[in-house]
Amino acid sequence: MKSKNVVSSPELQERFWKAMRDIPEGEKFKLCIQCGTCGGSCPSTDAMDFTPREIFGMLRAGYIEKALMANTIWNCVSCYLCTVRCPAEIKITDTMYALKTFASKEGLYDKKFKAPIMAKAFVGNLERYGRTFEMELLIRYYLATNPFGLLAMSHMGAALFFKGRLPLFPTKIKGIDQVRKIMKAITEMERNGKGGDQ
Repeated sequence: MKSKNVVSSPELQERFWKAMRDIPEGEKFKLCIQCGTCGGSCPSTDAMDFTPREIFGMLRAGYIEKALMANTIWNCVSCYLCTVRCPAEIKITDTMYALKTFASKEGLYDKKFKAPIMAKAFVGNLERYGRTFEMELLIRYYLATNPFGLLAMSHMGAALFFKGRLPLFPTKIKGIDQVRKIMKAITEMERNGKGGDQ
């Protein structure tokens, strides 16, 4: 899907603003004063299509698809510099996370972005084991993105394995049932539009 340089449909805009209202301070980015402090603070700005303030401007103007199809939200490294320095006290990092969640649910992201694939593999690990099992995580990730990448990583994997740092078989945490209940409750809350801290 290409980035649309047109105002999004009223239906998409309605779903978007409902999703933002359902999280704490989700609509606060409307108060952005366009000062540029976020972009000036961000260590990832050079890798972003747009700065956070530009994304907020697009969203306010109704260009939902254009904003979500940009790589900006996926390149946020959650360092919180923008949030700490924002004069309008917008929780920019939390907003970036909420935008990722909405983009994933709507399928509104450039399919060349690999972060959603890693996120899905990571959540699958948590559901199965209650923790990360790196070998499976990387195998799932590379099979979905670049199977030849597994070959490039094999020397590092072998070195970690022989030093006892990469187990061949996963172990589940004690209390995995509680973790699964929590994850199920979060999924239900999101499905019912109750939001919660993202």
